[in-house]
Amino acid sequence: MSDRNDLVRERVGSLLSGVRFGKFVSVGAVGAVSDNAVLAALKLGAGVPELWAKAAGIETAIVVMFLVNEHWTFAGEGRAGRGPFLRRLVRSHLVRTGGVTVQLVVYWFLTQRLTVELVLLGVDLWFLAASPIAIAVAMVVNYVFESLFTWRVHE
Repeated sequence: MSDRNDLVRERVGSLLSGVRFGKFVSVGAVGAVSDNAVLAALKLGAGVPELWAKAAGIETAIVVMFLVNEHWTFAGEGRAGRGPFLRRLVRSHLVRTGGVTVQLVVYWFLTQRLTVELVLLGVDLWFLAASPIAIAVAMVVNYVFESLFTWRVHE
């Protein structure tokens, strides 16, 4: 039982790095801007249905955030080389499916189940206000799983 407790303490300790978490949140802000820019451009500019535009924004953000995390937040974690990089990219996508699911469910609830309007210049922009809320909820899920499974900070 002691070995199991030590393992849990080690993993939790790895997650509590204030510097790493701060970087992760900063990268998340970049991802949120990417996500919302694609969402707005596709929904308002191209008339793409809202949830499809949101999904495209999420995928854009995932790739942008992975690259920034790879070279900044988790720089020095994991093995070097094209193969390990590609494995981390695939693993990141797999890991983030939990966060994506959380984000889409929260976003769907906020935009499809709540009756909220945020009208500016005759355009309802609630969908853009709801997006960062959904992103923030999913960020916690993503941080834990990216730290433990993508970059394996506890090893």
